[in-house]
Amino acid sequence: MKDLIYSADKVRGTILRMAYEIYEHNLGETEIVMAGVRNQGYELARLVKTELEQISPMTISLIGVKMDKRQPYASDITLDDIEEVELDDKVLIVVDDVLNSGRTFAYCLKTLLQYKFRKIELAVLVNRSHKQFPVSAKYKGYDLSTTISDYVEVKITDQVDIRLHD
Repeated sequence: MKDLIYSADKVRGTILRMAYEIYEHNLGETEIVMAGVRNQGYELARLVKTELEQISPMTISLIGVKMDKRQPYASDITLDDIEEVELDDKVLIVVDDVLNSGRTFAYCLKTLLQYKFRKIELAVLVNRSHKQFPVSAKYKGYDLSTTISDYVEVKITDQVDIRLHD
C-alpha cells in the first residue's frame, strides 16, 4: 500500500525553504557546487539549484554522483558533469532524496574527498533517522518517524510527492 504523505504543492514549498536555508548559511560564498546522488537526489538538486538561482547572486554548479545505493562498497562511485566545474576551494552540498542509515553519504565521501572542498554539507528531502553511520543532514525537508521496515519513496517527475510503503 502506498500512502501519500506530502503532496507536490507542499514539497515545492519545502524545496524553496531549503534553498533559502542554503543561501543563508552560505552568504559569503560566490559559488556553490551541488552534487546530486543519481537518480532522485540529482533531480532534487536540480530543483534546489533552480530556486537558489532565483533568490541568490551565487553561481550554482550541478554535478552527479553515480553509485549503487544498495551496495555502495561493491561498486565504483563516479562524478559526472565535472569537466567544466572547478571543485577545489568550493562549498559542496551533497543532495539526496532520503537519508535513512547514512551509508550512501558515508561511502560517497571517499570519492568526494579527492577534491579540496572548503566544506561539505548534506541536504535531504526526507530524514528518517535510522542512523548506522555518523551522518546528519544540515538541510532537511521533512523528518519522518518510520519503522525500519517502512519504505519511503520520493518521486520527482513533473510533480514531486512523497509516499510511504508498508
